Amino acid sequence: MSELRQDLVTERWVIIAPERARRPAENNCQPSKEDEANCPFCAGAEKTTPPEIWVARKSGGPNQPGWKVRVVANKFPALRVEGMLDREGDGIYDRMNGIGAHEVIVETPDHKTELQDQTLEGIGTVLTACKERMLDLMRDDRLRYILMFKNVGPQAGASLSHPHSQIIATPITPSRVKRKLEGSREYFRRKERCVFHDILRQEQRDGRRVVYENGGFLCFCPFASRFPFELCILPKRQAADYHSITTEEIAQLADTLKVTLKKLTLALNRPQYNLILHTAPVRRARRRDYWDTLDQDFRWHLEVLPRLAEPAGFEWGTGFHINPTPPEDSAQYLRELTL
Repeated sequence: MSELRQDLVTERWVIIAPERARRPAENNCQPSKEDEANCPFCAGAEKTTPPEIWVARKSGGPNQPGWKVRVVANKFPALRVEGMLDREGDGIYDRMNGIGAHEVIVETPDHKTELQDQTLEGIGTVLTACKERMLDLMRDDRLRYILMFKNVGPQAGASLSHPHSQIIATPITPSRVKRKLEGSREYFRRKERCVFHDILRQEQRDGRRVVYENGGFLCFCPFASRFPFELCILPKRQAADYHSITTEEIAQLADTLKVTLKKLTLALNRPQYNLILHTAPVRRARRRDYWDTLDQDFRWHLEVLPRLAEPAGFEWGTGFHINPTPPEDSAQYLRELTL
């Protein structure tokens, strides 16, 4: 079983997961005939994966062809549902068992249809699968944070090229998430306004960093972008939790993702990238002064991070990022691309 270990200085938790070393690996992000022939996510290979946890299908029975989107447990999980946390000290250190959840959203039965090439309905079904799985995982009292992410290409961490996303639920709130929540709360305390609301209005007024906008979402290159062509997709409605997304907003988000990812594909010739969904932690018993304004000060959002440059010694040593492409230039290039 994997385990979580905490760094004494930074309070950062690390997952030690030996089983992940046994997962399959591919050498490139372009699907090949060999990849497709041995792919566990393709239609007809359902018996090679764990059983379906959630599925949208048009025909057939459980764990058979005929599905549109299916969710299964990861065969090589970073964290497992089974077991007890067993928090304990190990000398001066803290550790706990690797309890959580690790699931795969198989976005399509077609090995070569990337997310941006799906219909709006198909993308919407993937987004719905994410919502439904979050709602279900929240029922587990041991879980504190649920992250959906998508890795495209080996540099971004993908081990299989078949289009898929992942969900990992953890028994603690990650330190990076805490910093974002604390920063949002401090801004709200100082100004009595949501920082994400102010960012949305500023980007709309300025316009130079906007890539795409519809009735429900704004896609833009952040003012302090860490990477070339980094993107943020921000909902216009205030909501801390992704699982509160409405049917109309799912359709609008599907449209935003399709346009944004197609533009990125055209601009950068099918780049490798990470897509990350930032949402609020699971909240149960309210504690005094513990993210007490979270519903007002935080807003869920998506990040798209193209892997065009790898962090080096300076970045790892300082936490600074060096971005050679101004976000205004990235946004203008993407905005002016005709699909």
